[in-house]
Amino acid sequence: MEGQILIRSKEKTKTTLLDSMREACKKVAPVWPLESFTAVNPYLGLTGCHFDVAARKLNRVAGVQMTLPVSFYLNKIREGKITYVDLQSAISKKMQSPMDVQTFISELEHTQPLPSGNQGIVTLIDVATNCTGQDWNRFVTARISTWAASYFDKSQASWKAADQLLGIFESWRAEAQVDLSTEIAGLNYFRKNVKALPDQPLTAAKMAIAYLDIPDDGLPDYLHRLLLRVGGWSAHVARLDWDNELYGKKSGLLIEWLAVLICWEACMLKSLHDPEIELLWTAAKRDLEVASKRKGQDAQLEKKLVLQEAFDLSVQREIAGKFQAVKTDPIAPPRRPLAQAIFCIDVRSETFRRNLEQVNSGIDTIGFAGFFAFPIDFLPIAHSISEPQCPVLITPAPKVHEEIADKKLHQAAFKGRVLRHQVSQIWKSFKSGAVSCFGFVSPMGLSYLPKLLTDSFGLTRPVPHPDTAGIGAKVAKQKSVSLKFVNHQDVNIGIPLPQRTQMAKNALKAMSLTENFGRFVLVVGHGSTTVNNPHATGLDCGACGGRSGEPNAKVAAAVLNDKEVRRQLREENITIPSDTLFLACLHDTTTDKIRIFNQDGLPETMKKEFQELKEALEKAGKATRAERALRMGIKGNLDKEIIARSKDWSQVRPEWGLAGCNAFVVAPRERTKKLNFGGQTFLHSYEWKKDEDFSILELIMTAPMVVTSWINLQYYGSTVDNTHFGSGNKTLHNVTSGLGVMEGYSGDLRVGLPLQSVHDGENYQHEPARLNVIIDAPIDAMNAILEKHQAVKDLCDNEWIYLFALDEQGKVGHRYEGKLEWELVSCEM
Repeated sequence: MEGQILIRSKEKTKTTLLDSMREACKKVAPVWPLESFTAVNPYLGLTGCHFDVAARKLNRVAGVQMTLPVSFYLNKIREGKITYVDLQSAISKKMQSPMDVQTFISELEHTQPLPSGNQGIVTLIDVATNCTGQDWNRFVTARISTWAASYFDKSQASWKAADQLLGIFESWRAEAQVDLSTEIAGLNYFRKNVKALPDQPLTAAKMAIAYLDIPDDGLPDYLHRLLLRVGGWSAHVARLDWDNELYGKKSGLLIEWLAVLICWEACMLKSLHDPEIELLWTAAKRDLEVASKRKGQDAQLEKKLVLQEAFDLSVQREIAGKFQAVKTDPIAPPRRPLAQAIFCIDVRSETFRRNLEQVNSGIDTIGFAGFFAFPIDFLPIAHSISEPQCPVLITPAPKVHEEIADKKLHQAAFKGRVLRHQVSQIWKSFKSGAVSCFGFVSPMGLSYLPKLLTDSFGLTRPVPHPDTAGIGAKVAKQKSVSLKFVNHQDVNIGIPLPQRTQMAKNALKAMSLTENFGRFVLVVGHGSTTVNNPHATGLDCGACGGRSGEPNAKVAAAVLNDKEVRRQLREENITIPSDTLFLACLHDTTTDKIRIFNQDGLPETMKKEFQELKEALEKAGKATRAERALRMGIKGNLDKEIIARSKDWSQVRPEWGLAGCNAFVVAPRERTKKLNFGGQTFLHSYEWKKDEDFSILELIMTAPMVVTSWINLQYYGSTVDNTHFGSGNKTLHNVTSGLGVMEGYSGDLRVGLPLQSVHDGENYQHEPARLNVIIDAPIDAMNAILEKHQAVKDLCDNEWIYLFALDEQGKVGHRYEGKLEWELVSCEM
């Protein structure tokens, strides 16, 4: 009977199927929307197994690559980057039948690479595509993506086709029953087949799996393959589940999504009803069952994993060599610095910090996560939805509102922004209306010409700066934060005094900044300045949820300048001198300029020193721009050219972001002050002798260390396999649903970074190396933390990151080998 899904094999119990679906869903990493694009480890669900095992599994299931082509590594061998010693160590460690280096290289040079395009496990849609010659893969992905873009839309679309009030499966089922495109394409009775499905997603998935007759042994891999086919939308739904779990809500949305993908395959098989397809599908299922049990290894993949290991060893040797080469000076007696500047641990801060210390020896710098231990929920002026300003691993605590001290100005700014938004929405409706859009281009088109010209020549910005949008630059300078604690409509706003004191104490102790305060303490958040860049928030502060660190810097400075907070801190044996002023600052990583927000009203006695500080910041910015200009190939007037890039709407590489990141150093600044890491290292200040119970070390290893590994592995995945874990060519991007981008007009939602973020057109600006974490702390303390936190231990044991310990002389002394075992590092490393 047409429209009815028949069960061809014994029914699989709902419990068994649900377990398999959960197993597959755990392997999908979440992806955050463009408004808060945050780096995430694309292999997040696989860190429980070894890096090499994950590489084999992903390659088998979906043809995913976890190394670059052999040619990349051969070039590194010829350049001397990878030495024979590196190769021999990697061969001895990885290969079951070790060989000498020369033979290994010779085999690589004379082995033809396998054809690219390995699709992994064959699904029903793959079989139909291969059998009919019709690209069903593209068609199905387009239909799923079109519906998903409407269902998950965040107010970008003027018209919505999908019913967002229904559940994922229910909404898709309703849409698929009226979508004629499937039957026009040749899927007879597809709508009736969908209508015949049960209402409940699990029951429908059970029926579909039974009809497809997927073998039990191959079911987890098959389900994982379905999710990776539309990996972008799968990742978006995984993020919805992530947020629900973070805030204590019910999850399970990704299981519903997977039910949709399963039912698509079953309905398609029934609709095609082709004996040849059914025969080939039977053969594909046999191959699936065999592949799930196969123990053999892909020889070419194994060699590429050896090469990647050798490349990682070469990077480790270079980093360790920096520590080995530096001479340790006797510890100088403490002196009161002119200023202490607290920067985010972001690799772009390393360059600025180094230059700032060089231009003025009276300034010390400190590295700390860019939310500065103030996890706030921030509401900008005239916004209706607050923004979490903290890492995605934690939930924000107090709600803080932006304000202007002058009430009349605040009210005017509020009304101005609301009016601007309303006008913008009306104008958007006029441009995209079904009737009015036809009359828009001719009468209004020429009026855009002056703006197009000034934008193109860099005289104006294509869009207003978000800080000044709707309120003007002069008023924007007066924006501040309100710490006053009030209860408004049963919602607590502001930070009560006890909580302010506790947050201040936690922050200062975590920064190892509890004494010898300078005249100025700069709390330097960071953000970026770019236009026409969908992934702009990916250049902002990851520790602030993919947003500018400005609000956190302002809150931290306001709290630490609070006289009552300082009084209570004295009772905790933390004395901040009365003449110490905390300054809220913002480092623009695109232009390397520093803005200071609370500099008005300085006492006369501080103005001379403040001028010295400002001159040092300007000189450091100029030196940093010159350093980065070399990497970006900029010539001429560097300041002018770099600032022009920040407002050039045709610029695909306004800055390099965190490309090149390969190390995370947790140590006192004295250990790294003489080292030049080239803007590729995260630097976190930490003094273990002040950390009596190692609670701060535990916090660092379970939060910043995990976050930096996410950043590193996102860049890694976007480099080695941009098809699956990147977002392709930036020039082809179309923003979709306000969530992400498509490459072109159709296809899957793309995840990860654009090609232009990791490659300059000729060479990789991010060369894939796993993160090297170097910590100045006792090994026993680190082992205790690893033993306590299995997820962190998995990262180290399974070689997703490499862990090292500094010795008493500040040299890299030990390397973590797994299972809480360490080995001495040789001087030749």
